[in-house]
Amino acid sequence: MSRSKREALDALVAEATVDCYNDSECITGFYTVLEDNLAVPFQTVVLGVDVTVTGVDLTDDEQITAICTRGRAKQRIAILDLPLPTPPPEGAEWIAAYRRWLNGT
Repeated sequence: MSRSKREALDALVAEATVDCYNDSECITGFYTVLEDNLAVPFQTVVLGVDVTVTGVDLTDDEQITAICTRGRAKQRIAILDLPLPTPPPEGAEWIAAYRRWLNGT
């Protein structure tokens, strides 16, 4: 990863976690910026199946998930496990920032 890319992600991490005092608050901060900035709906492929991502959710155990639908079926997938389409939707940089914060790299 280039230095400028790392700096850009670090700036997003700082924005999402401003005023956060613990990991729980940081996860809520990332959920909030994803909910506000990830352009949904968008199409992607999960396990070879076309799905529509209609939003994000925060589970009771503090997992950020993508809400994926196909017809009447609905499935939540961890946001970090979600395969993104090419080109990625607007706001996908927040997923990369969340991954950077979570992995500490």
